Amino acid sequence: MALNIAELIVLGLLADWIFRRCSIPGFIGMLLVGVLLGPSVLGYLNPDLLAIGPDLRTIALVIILLRVGFELSRKVLHRVGGRVLLLAFLPAILEMLVITLMGSRLLGMTWLESAMLGSVIAAVSPAVVVPLMIRFTKQRKGAAKDIPSMVMAAASVDDIFVIVAHSALVGLYVGHQVNVVWQAVAVPVSLCLGAVVGVLVGVGLYRLFDRFNPRATKRVLMVVATSILLLRVQDLLTGYLPMAGLVSAMALGFVILEKREHMAHEISAKLAKIWVFAEILLFSMVGAQVNISLVWQAGLVGLAIIATGLIGRACGVMVCLVRSRLTIRERLFVVFAFCPKATVQAAIGASPLMAMRAAGMETGPGETILALAVLSILLTAPLGAWIIRYWGDRVLEVAPESDTDARDAALESDPTDQN
Repeated sequence: MALNIAELIVLGLLADWIFRRCSIPGFIGMLLVGVLLGPSVLGYLNPDLLAIGPDLRTIALVIILLRVGFELSRKVLHRVGGRVLLLAFLPAILEMLVITLMGSRLLGMTWLESAMLGSVIAAVSPAVVVPLMIRFTKQRKGAAKDIPSMVMAAASVDDIFVIVAHSALVGLYVGHQVNVVWQAVAVPVSLCLGAVVGVLVGVGLYRLFDRFNPRATKRVLMVVATSILLLRVQDLLTGYLPMAGLVSAMALGFVILEKREHMAHEISAKLAKIWVFAEILLFSMVGAQVNISLVWQAGLVGLAIIATGLIGRACGVMVCLVRSRLTIRERLFVVFAFCPKATVQAAIGASPLMAMRAAGMETGPGETILALAVLSILLTAPLGAWIIRYWGDRVLEVAPESDTDARDAALESDPTDQN
Protein backbone atom coordinates (compact mmCIF):
# COMPACT_ATOMS: atom_id res chain seq x y z
CA MET A 1 0.00 0.00 0.00
CA ALA A 2 2.86 2.39 0.80
CA LEU A 3 4.30 1.69 -2.65
CA ASN A 4 0.96 2.54 -4.28
CA ILE A 5 0.80 5.85 -2.39
CA ALA A 6 4.33 6.73 -3.52
CA GLU A 7 3.40 5.88 -7.11
CA LEU A 8 0.25 7.98 -6.92
CA ILE A 9 2.26 10.93 -5.62
CA VAL A 10 4.88 10.72 -8.38
CA LEU A 11 2.39 10.15 -11.19
CA GLY A 12 -0.04 12.70 -9.74
CA LEU A 13 2.61 15.42 -9.58
CA LEU A 14 3.74 14.60 -13.11
CA ALA A 15 0.16 14.71 -14.41
CA ASP A 16 -0.44 17.96 -12.52
CA TRP A 17 2.58 19.56 -14.20
CA ILE A 18 1.62 18.34 -17.69
CA PHE A 19 -2.00 19.47 -17.44
CA ARG A 20 -1.09 22.85 -15.98
CA ARG A 21 1.29 23.39 -18.92
CA CYS A 22 -1.76 22.84 -21.14
CA SER A 23 -3.79 25.40 -19.11
CA ILE A 24 -5.97 22.61 -17.67
CA PRO A 25 -6.46 22.21 -13.88
CA GLY A 26 -3.92 19.72 -12.59
CA PHE A 27 -6.42 17.68 -10.60
CA ILE A 28 -7.94 16.46 -13.87
CA GLY A 29 -4.63 14.71 -14.53
CA MET A 30 -4.67 13.26 -11.01
CA LEU A 31 -8.18 11.95 -11.60
CA LEU A 32 -7.07 10.26 -14.83
CA VAL A 33 -4.09 8.69 -13.03
CA GLY A 34 -6.54 7.07 -10.60
CA VAL A 35 -8.72 5.86 -13.47
CA LEU A 36 -5.69 4.34 -15.22
CA LEU A 37 -4.38 2.54 -12.12
CA GLY A 38 -7.80 1.55 -10.78
CA PRO A 39 -9.75 -1.68 -11.25
CA SER A 40 -11.53 -0.39 -14.35
CA VAL A 41 -8.31 -0.25 -16.43
CA LEU A 42 -5.05 -1.73 -15.08
CA GLY A 43 -6.27 -2.96 -11.68
CA TYR A 44 -2.90 -2.03 -10.20
CA LEU A 45 -3.90 -0.44 -6.89
CA ASN A 46 -3.89 -2.43 -3.66
CA PRO A 47 -7.47 -3.21 -2.49
CA ASP A 48 -6.48 -2.15 1.04
CA LEU A 49 -5.72 1.34 -0.29
CA LEU A 50 -9.09 1.48 -2.04
CA ALA A 51 -10.77 0.42 1.21
CA ILE A 52 -9.45 3.50 3.08
CA GLY A 53 -10.33 5.80 0.18
CA PRO A 54 -13.37 7.33 1.96
CA ASP A 55 -11.26 8.36 4.96
CA LEU A 56 -8.61 9.92 2.73
CA ARG A 57 -11.26 11.86 0.81
CA THR A 58 -12.77 13.13 4.07
CA ILE A 59 -9.40 14.41 5.30
CA ALA A 60 -8.87 16.25 2.01
CA LEU A 61 -12.29 17.89 2.30
CA VAL A 62 -11.52 18.98 5.87
CA ILE A 63 -8.28 20.64 4.76
CA ILE A 64 -9.86 22.69 1.97
CA LEU A 65 -12.71 23.87 4.24
CA LEU A 66 -10.21 24.80 6.95
CA ARG A 67 -8.52 27.06 4.39
CA VAL A 68 -11.86 28.82 3.92
CA GLY A 69 -12.25 29.41 7.65
CA PHE A 70 -8.77 30.89 7.92
CA GLU A 71 -9.47 33.35 5.08
CA LEU A 72 -12.88 34.77 6.12
CA SER A 73 -12.92 37.78 8.45
CA ARG A 74 -15.81 38.81 10.67
CA LYS A 75 -16.13 42.24 9.05
CA VAL A 76 -16.52 40.74 5.60
CA LEU A 77 -19.09 38.19 6.77
CA HIS A 78 -21.03 40.94 8.51
CA ARG A 79 -21.31 42.84 5.23
CA VAL A 80 -22.28 39.89 3.03
CA GLY A 81 -23.79 37.46 5.53
CA GLY A 82 -27.40 37.62 4.35
CA ARG A 83 -26.44 37.23 0.71
CA VAL A 84 -24.15 34.31 1.63
CA LEU A 85 -27.03 32.42 3.22
CA LEU A 86 -29.19 32.87 0.12
CA LEU A 87 -26.40 31.76 -2.19
CA ALA A 88 -25.59 28.79 0.05
CA PHE A 89 -29.05 27.24 -0.18
CA LEU A 90 -31.26 28.41 -3.06
CA PRO A 91 -28.99 27.56 -6.05
CA ALA A 92 -28.17 24.11 -4.64
CA ILE A 93 -31.84 23.34 -3.97
CA LEU A 94 -32.86 24.35 -7.50
CA GLU A 95 -30.06 22.30 -9.05
CA MET A 96 -30.98 19.23 -6.98
CA LEU A 97 -34.64 19.55 -7.98
CA VAL A 98 -33.81 19.86 -11.67
CA ILE A 99 -31.44 16.86 -11.61
CA THR A 100 -33.97 14.80 -9.65
CA LEU A 101 -36.58 15.47 -12.32
CA MET A 102 -34.21 14.86 -15.25
CA GLY A 103 -32.64 11.75 -13.74
CA SER A 104 -35.96 10.02 -13.23
CA ARG A 105 -37.01 10.75 -16.81
CA LEU A 106 -33.77 10.18 -18.74
CA LEU A 107 -32.08 7.45 -16.70
CA GLY A 108 -35.08 5.46 -15.53
CA MET A 109 -34.11 5.94 -11.89
CA THR A 110 -36.56 6.09 -9.02
CA TRP A 111 -37.23 9.50 -7.51
CA LEU A 112 -35.05 8.68 -4.49
CA GLU A 113 -32.16 7.48 -6.66
CA SER A 114 -32.43 10.64 -8.76
CA ALA A 115 -32.46 12.73 -5.58
CA MET A 116 -29.23 11.03 -4.47
CA LEU A 117 -27.74 11.85 -7.88
CA GLY A 118 -28.80 15.47 -7.45
CA SER A 119 -27.27 15.65 -3.98
CA VAL A 120 -23.94 14.38 -5.34
CA ILE A 121 -23.73 16.67 -8.37
CA ALA A 122 -25.24 19.85 -6.87
CA ALA A 123 -22.31 20.90 -4.67
CA VAL A 124 -19.80 23.55 -5.77
CA SER A 125 -16.13 22.53 -5.76
CA PRO A 126 -14.04 24.25 -3.07
CA ALA A 127 -10.91 22.71 -4.66
CA VAL A 128 -11.51 24.88 -7.72
CA VAL A 129 -13.27 27.88 -6.21
CA VAL A 130 -11.38 28.48 -2.95
CA PRO A 131 -7.82 28.81 -4.38
CA LEU A 132 -9.07 31.14 -7.13
CA MET A 133 -11.04 33.30 -4.67
CA ILE A 134 -8.02 33.46 -2.35
CA ARG A 135 -5.95 34.58 -5.36
CA PHE A 136 -8.46 37.34 -6.20
CA THR A 137 -8.59 38.39 -2.54
CA LYS A 138 -4.82 38.76 -2.30
CA GLN A 139 -4.87 40.78 -5.54
CA ARG A 140 -7.75 42.83 -4.05
CA LYS A 141 -9.86 42.16 -7.14
CA GLY A 142 -13.53 42.57 -6.27
CA ALA A 143 -12.57 43.41 -2.67
CA ALA A 144 -14.54 46.68 -2.66
CA LYS A 145 -17.77 44.64 -2.91
CA ASP A 146 -16.37 41.57 -1.08
CA ILE A 147 -17.17 39.38 -4.09
CA PRO A 148 -14.43 36.72 -3.61
CA SER A 149 -15.18 36.38 0.11
CA MET A 150 -18.92 36.13 -0.54
CA VAL A 151 -18.41 33.41 -3.15
CA MET A 152 -15.94 31.49 -0.99
CA ALA A 153 -18.19 31.51 2.09
CA ALA A 154 -21.38 30.69 0.18
CA ALA A 155 -19.75 27.88 -1.78
CA SER A 156 -18.43 26.28 1.41
CA VAL A 157 -21.77 26.38 3.25
CA ASP A 158 -23.40 25.12 0.03
CA ASP A 159 -21.11 22.08 0.17
CA ILE A 160 -21.93 21.31 3.78
CA PHE A 161 -25.68 21.69 3.19
CA VAL A 162 -25.52 19.32 0.20
CA ILE A 163 -23.46 16.76 2.15
CA VAL A 164 -25.96 16.78 5.03
CA ALA A 165 -28.85 16.33 2.58
CA HIS A 166 -26.97 13.57 0.76
CA SER A 167 -26.36 11.62 3.98
CA ALA A 168 -30.07 11.71 4.79
CA LEU A 169 -31.04 10.50 1.31
CA VAL A 170 -28.55 7.62 1.34
CA GLY A 171 -29.77 6.53 4.78
CA LEU A 172 -33.37 6.61 3.56
CA TYR A 173 -32.50 4.60 0.44
CA VAL A 174 -30.66 1.74 2.14
CA GLY A 175 -33.43 1.29 4.70
CA HIS A 176 -32.22 3.24 7.72
CA GLN A 177 -34.98 4.83 9.75
CA VAL A 178 -34.97 8.45 8.63
CA ASN A 179 -37.73 10.89 9.54
CA VAL A 180 -38.04 13.30 6.61
CA VAL A 181 -39.53 16.12 8.71
CA TRP A 182 -36.80 15.71 11.31
CA GLN A 183 -34.14 15.78 8.62
CA ALA A 184 -35.56 19.04 7.23
CA VAL A 185 -35.36 20.60 10.70
CA ALA A 186 -32.00 18.98 11.39
CA VAL A 187 -30.22 20.80 8.54
CA PRO A 188 -30.35 24.32 10.07
CA VAL A 189 -29.90 22.90 13.57
CA SER A 190 -26.78 20.98 12.55
CA LEU A 191 -25.29 24.05 10.84
CA CYS A 192 -25.93 26.30 13.86
CA LEU A 193 -24.71 23.75 16.40
CA GLY A 194 -21.64 23.05 14.29
CA ALA A 195 -20.83 26.77 14.22
CA VAL A 196 -21.24 27.12 18.00
CA VAL A 197 -19.03 24.09 18.71
CA GLY A 198 -16.43 25.35 16.25
CA VAL A 199 -16.31 28.77 17.90
CA LEU A 200 -15.81 27.23 21.34
CA VAL A 201 -13.10 24.90 20.07
CA GLY A 202 -11.42 27.77 18.22
CA VAL A 203 -11.30 29.86 21.40
CA GLY A 204 -9.74 26.93 23.24
CA LEU A 205 -7.15 26.37 20.52
CA TYR A 206 -5.88 29.93 20.23
CA ARG A 207 -5.62 30.20 24.01
CA LEU A 208 -3.70 26.91 24.05
CA PHE A 209 -1.38 28.26 21.35
CA ASP A 210 -0.88 31.48 23.33
CA ARG A 211 -0.03 29.52 26.47
CA PHE A 212 2.50 27.08 24.99
CA ASN A 213 3.53 28.89 21.77
CA PRO A 214 4.11 25.76 19.62
CA ARG A 215 5.75 25.96 16.20
CA ALA A 216 3.50 26.77 13.24
CA THR A 217 3.76 23.19 11.95
CA LYS A 218 2.53 21.80 15.28
CA ARG A 219 -0.31 24.32 15.31
CA VAL A 220 -1.56 23.22 11.91
CA LEU A 221 -1.32 19.54 12.88
CA MET A 222 -3.37 20.28 15.99
CA VAL A 223 -5.96 22.17 13.93
CA VAL A 224 -6.31 19.37 11.35
CA ALA A 225 -6.47 16.64 14.01
CA THR A 226 -9.04 18.58 16.03
CA SER A 227 -11.20 19.07 12.93
CA ILE A 228 -11.17 15.35 12.21
CA LEU A 229 -12.10 14.64 15.84
CA LEU A 230 -15.05 17.02 15.43
CA LEU A 231 -16.27 14.81 12.59
CA ARG A 232 -16.03 11.88 14.99
CA VAL A 233 -18.14 13.82 17.50
CA GLN A 234 -20.66 14.40 14.71
CA ASP A 235 -20.85 10.63 14.11
CA LEU A 236 -21.27 9.89 17.83
CA LEU A 237 -24.13 12.38 18.07
CA THR A 238 -25.93 10.96 15.04
CA GLY A 239 -29.42 9.92 16.04
CA TYR A 240 -29.38 12.14 19.13
CA LEU A 241 -28.36 15.65 18.09
CA PRO A 242 -27.44 16.86 14.57
CA MET A 243 -24.11 18.64 14.27
CA ALA A 244 -22.21 19.57 11.11
CA GLY A 245 -18.56 18.82 11.90
CA LEU A 246 -17.37 20.51 8.71
CA VAL A 247 -19.00 23.76 9.83
CA SER A 248 -17.14 23.40 13.13
CA ALA A 249 -13.87 23.10 11.22
CA MET A 250 -14.59 26.31 9.32
CA ALA A 251 -15.73 28.13 12.46
CA LEU A 252 -12.60 27.34 14.48
CA GLY A 253 -10.46 28.82 11.70
CA PHE A 254 -12.70 31.88 11.63
CA VAL A 255 -12.21 32.42 15.39
CA ILE A 256 -8.43 32.08 15.23
CA LEU A 257 -8.35 34.55 12.32
CA GLU A 258 -10.45 37.01 14.30
CA LYS A 259 -8.39 36.74 17.50
CA ARG A 260 -4.86 36.03 16.21
CA GLU A 261 -4.65 37.14 12.59
CA HIS A 262 -0.92 36.61 12.07
CA MET A 263 -1.18 33.11 13.57
CA ALA A 264 -4.13 32.33 11.27
CA HIS A 265 -2.17 33.39 8.17
CA GLU A 266 0.72 31.13 9.20
CA ILE A 267 -1.63 28.17 9.62
CA SER A 268 -3.36 28.93 6.31
CA ALA A 269 -0.01 28.92 4.50
CA LYS A 270 0.83 25.52 6.01
CA LEU A 271 -2.58 24.16 5.02
CA ALA A 272 -1.93 25.24 1.45
CA LYS A 273 1.20 23.07 1.47
CA ILE A 274 -0.63 20.08 2.97
CA TRP A 275 -3.31 20.47 0.30
CA VAL A 276 -0.71 19.60 -2.36
CA PHE A 277 -0.57 16.06 -0.92
CA ALA A 278 -4.25 15.81 -0.01
CA GLU A 279 -5.35 16.87 -3.50
CA ILE A 280 -3.40 14.02 -5.12
CA LEU A 281 -4.99 11.42 -2.86
CA LEU A 282 -8.48 12.88 -3.20
CA PHE A 283 -8.71 12.90 -6.98
CA SER A 284 -6.63 9.82 -7.70
CA MET A 285 -8.69 7.75 -5.27
CA VAL A 286 -12.01 8.83 -6.75
CA GLY A 287 -10.66 8.11 -10.22
CA ALA A 288 -9.84 4.59 -9.08
CA GLN A 289 -13.51 4.03 -8.21
CA VAL A 290 -14.75 4.88 -11.71
CA ASN A 291 -16.30 2.35 -14.05
CA ILE A 292 -15.21 3.59 -17.49
CA SER A 293 -17.95 1.77 -19.35
CA LEU A 294 -20.64 3.50 -17.30
CA VAL A 295 -19.08 6.93 -17.88
CA TRP A 296 -19.13 6.20 -21.61
CA GLN A 297 -22.73 5.01 -21.47
CA ALA A 298 -23.77 8.18 -19.62
CA GLY A 299 -22.66 10.15 -22.70
CA LEU A 300 -25.11 12.73 -24.03
CA VAL A 301 -27.76 11.85 -21.45
CA GLY A 302 -25.34 12.58 -18.61
CA LEU A 303 -24.28 15.79 -20.32
CA ALA A 304 -27.92 16.88 -20.63
CA ILE A 305 -28.61 16.19 -16.95
CA ILE A 306 -25.52 18.08 -15.78
CA ALA A 307 -26.20 21.01 -18.13
CA THR A 308 -29.83 21.43 -17.10
CA GLY A 309 -28.79 21.24 -13.46
CA LEU A 310 -26.32 24.08 -14.04
CA ILE A 311 -29.05 26.15 -15.69
CA GLY A 312 -31.19 25.68 -12.59
CA ARG A 313 -28.25 26.70 -10.40
CA ALA A 314 -27.54 29.78 -12.54
CA CYS A 315 -31.17 30.89 -12.19
CA GLY A 316 -30.91 30.47 -8.43
CA VAL A 317 -27.73 32.56 -8.27
CA MET A 318 -29.28 35.38 -10.30
CA VAL A 319 -32.35 35.42 -8.04
CA CYS A 320 -30.10 35.63 -4.96
CA LEU A 321 -28.29 38.66 -6.42
CA VAL A 322 -31.43 40.70 -7.14
CA ARG A 323 -31.05 44.21 -5.67
CA SER A 324 -27.37 43.66 -4.91
CA ARG A 325 -24.66 46.23 -5.66
CA LEU A 326 -23.10 43.98 -8.28
CA THR A 327 -23.14 44.86 -11.97
CA ILE A 328 -24.47 42.39 -14.55
CA ARG A 329 -20.90 41.37 -15.43
CA GLU A 330 -20.07 40.79 -11.75
CA ARG A 331 -23.24 38.74 -11.31
CA LEU A 332 -22.19 36.59 -14.25
CA PHE A 333 -18.85 36.09 -12.51
CA VAL A 334 -20.68 34.71 -9.45
CA VAL A 335 -22.71 32.41 -11.73
CA PHE A 336 -19.49 31.09 -13.30
CA ALA A 337 -17.88 30.69 -9.86
CA PHE A 338 -20.74 28.40 -8.79
CA CYS A 339 -20.37 26.04 -11.75
CA PRO A 340 -17.26 23.84 -11.14
CA LYS A 341 -17.73 20.36 -9.69
CA ALA A 342 -14.82 18.44 -8.20
CA THR A 343 -14.09 18.13 -4.48
CA VAL A 344 -17.44 17.12 -3.03
CA GLN A 345 -18.21 14.92 -6.03
CA ALA A 346 -14.87 13.21 -5.45
CA ALA A 347 -15.52 12.89 -1.72
CA ILE A 348 -19.10 11.54 -1.78
CA GLY A 349 -19.59 10.32 -5.36
CA ALA A 350 -18.86 6.73 -4.40
CA SER A 351 -20.79 6.73 -1.11
CA PRO A 352 -24.17 5.56 -2.58
CA LEU A 353 -22.37 2.71 -4.34
CA MET A 354 -20.56 1.69 -1.16
CA ALA A 355 -23.76 1.92 0.90
CA MET A 356 -25.59 -0.29 -1.61
CA ARG A 357 -22.80 -2.87 -1.53
CA ALA A 358 -22.77 -2.90 2.27
CA ALA A 359 -26.56 -3.40 2.33
CA GLY A 360 -26.42 -6.19 -0.27
CA MET A 361 -28.52 -4.18 -2.73
CA GLU A 362 -28.32 -3.88 -6.52
CA THR A 363 -25.36 -1.56 -7.23
CA GLY A 364 -26.35 -0.37 -10.71
CA PRO A 365 -27.83 2.97 -9.58
CA GLY A 366 -24.78 3.62 -7.39
CA GLU A 367 -22.41 2.98 -10.29
CA THR A 368 -24.43 5.35 -12.47
CA ILE A 369 -24.32 8.05 -9.78
CA LEU A 370 -20.54 7.67 -9.49
CA ALA A 371 -20.13 7.76 -13.28
CA LEU A 372 -22.12 11.01 -13.57
CA ALA A 373 -20.21 12.49 -10.63
CA VAL A 374 -16.93 11.88 -12.47
CA LEU A 375 -18.42 13.14 -15.73
CA SER A 376 -19.48 16.36 -13.97
CA ILE A 377 -15.89 16.84 -12.78
CA LEU A 378 -14.43 16.27 -16.24
CA LEU A 379 -16.96 18.60 -17.89
CA THR A 380 -17.16 21.49 -15.44
CA ALA A 381 -13.87 21.66 -13.54
CA PRO A 382 -11.49 22.57 -16.41
CA LEU A 383 -13.97 24.91 -18.12
CA GLY A 384 -15.09 26.41 -14.81
CA ALA A 385 -11.54 27.08 -13.59
CA TRP A 386 -10.61 28.70 -16.89
CA ILE A 387 -13.68 30.93 -17.16
CA ILE A 388 -13.51 32.03 -13.50
CA ARG A 389 -9.89 33.09 -13.97
CA TYR A 390 -10.50 34.69 -17.37
CA TRP A 391 -13.71 36.54 -16.47
CA GLY A 392 -12.55 37.55 -13.00
CA ASP A 393 -9.35 39.14 -14.30
CA ARG A 394 -11.39 41.25 -16.69
CA VAL A 395 -14.47 42.06 -14.61
CA LEU A 396 -13.37 42.42 -10.98
CA GLU A 397 -12.02 45.86 -10.16
CA VAL A 398 -8.91 46.22 -8.01
CA ALA A 399 -9.76 47.95 -4.72
CA PRO A 400 -7.29 50.53 -3.34
CA GLU A 401 -5.11 49.21 -0.55
CA SER A 402 -5.51 51.04 2.77
CA ASP A 403 -2.65 51.83 5.09
CA THR A 404 -3.83 49.18 7.53
CA ASP A 405 -3.89 46.55 4.80
CA ALA A 406 -0.38 47.55 3.79
CA ARG A 407 0.88 47.07 7.35
CA ASP A 408 -0.83 43.67 7.56
CA ALA A 409 0.72 42.62 4.27
CA ALA A 410 4.14 43.61 5.60
CA LEU A 411 3.62 41.46 8.69
CA GLU A 412 2.47 38.49 6.60
CA SER A 413 5.59 38.72 4.44
CA ASP A 414 7.85 38.55 7.50
CA PRO A 415 10.42 35.82 6.71
CA THR A 416 10.77 34.77 10.37
CA ASP A 417 8.10 32.06 10.04
CA GLN A 418 8.32 29.18 12.51
CA ASN A 419 8.69 25.74 10.91
